Amino acid sequence: MILKGSQRSGAKNLSVHLMNDKDNDHINVYELRGFVSDNLHGALAEIHAVSNGTKCTQFMFSLSFNPPKETVASEEVFLKAIEQAELKLGLDNQPRAIVFHEKEGRRHAHVVWSRIDADSMKAINLPHYKRKLNDLSRELYLDHGWQLPDGFKHEHGKNPLNFTLAEWQQAKRLKIDPREIKQDFANAWQRSDGIKAFSNAMAEKGYYIAKGDRRGFVAINIQGEVFSVPKWIGIRTKQAKQKLGDPDTLPNVAETTDKIKNLIKDKLVAFTHDVDQKHSDDFKPLMRQKQDMLALHRLERQTTKVGQQKRWDAEHQTRTQRLNTGLRGLWDKISGVSGKIKKQNALETAKFLKRDQQQRDRLVFAQMKDSQKLQKEIKTLRRKHSLNRKLLAREINQTMQVAALNEQRDVSHRITRLHQRSFP
Repeated sequence: MILKGSQRSGAKNLSVHLMNDKDNDHINVYELRGFVSDNLHGALAEIHAVSNGTKCTQFMFSLSFNPPKETVASEEVFLKAIEQAELKLGLDNQPRAIVFHEKEGRRHAHVVWSRIDADSMKAINLPHYKRKLNDLSRELYLDHGWQLPDGFKHEHGKNPLNFTLAEWQQAKRLKIDPREIKQDFANAWQRSDGIKAFSNAMAEKGYYIAKGDRRGFVAINIQGEVFSVPKWIGIRTKQAKQKLGDPDTLPNVAETTDKIKNLIKDKLVAFTHDVDQKHSDDFKPLMRQKQDMLALHRLERQTTKVGQQKRWDAEHQTRTQRLNTGLRGLWDKISGVSGKIKKQNALETAKFLKRDQQQRDRLVFAQMKDSQKLQKEIKTLRRKHSLNRKLLAREINQTMQVAALNEQRDVSHRITRLHQRSFP
């Protein structure tokens, strides 16, 4: 089932929406649990009323349950899914309303819970509810044997050798459900009419068809795991041969493993080039930012320099004009006025020089703060890139080691089988 949930307010609007009989063929208020009212409008109004005793604005949690398009789920299926969702979200025993809608031959359900704990009068926190609902949705598809939507598939959505580096690393962290693997085998089998179509369909999912040790059909993934084709499809070996032909026409496990090893090596080498290019691309915006910052800083300093020079010239002119010339200037010297003015000018000159220096310092300090912040980002990115290269180098080395071990294991198996034939 696709599960779509949200925290929300608007009790009246939600109840009107859920009871809208113009857009739905049938509406069934299936359950009102924990309410005094016997209708949906009154029940959601009660949630709102209780929330008024708290600071919570999104006092309801609304969740829709949508089975696959071709499936008409029973009430039991819906109720089980609702109970599972309630436990995952931590809303068990909270007042809730369940409404079924039917339209154009499809049925889905809406559930509204109160988020307000009546005992503590606090809202129940719902951390990571989207991730939890997404996980539950995927489980429901697998439990009921429904075809997984592409968005719910892990790395089996396509051949890992077509992954980007990010997808490759993500796939390594995920554990694939065996039920999902069975779906991949079954889908490839159903859409194929022969060995060529089946091999191509399986290759899309990252499996390569080979002849097994017992002359049966096997599939090998990029980790070197061997899967029996009839077993995972759920058919007999005879049925597999009827559609796929003679397995002797296929390469054996060792040959196929070698092929996969070379494909992996080529892919990991390509990842190295991708990482180098990504590092270059990552640095471009920072380098542009650095250049723009440098240009701005230079402009600010030039503007400050020009402004200080204009001010200095004006102040110097003011100081110069204080000193008289001619007979008055001579009298100022004799009377000592000129000496006082010169002393005043000298003090002002020192004062204004310090002022200009401090102004330049403040500008430089502010610019340095911006530069250091940007430089910190650059250093962080360089460390990240260095780590990425180390991790990728380790990834390549580990992959090659695994491939070498698999090769040694195959050689050992062949020697053992040869020994058994020679000395029964």
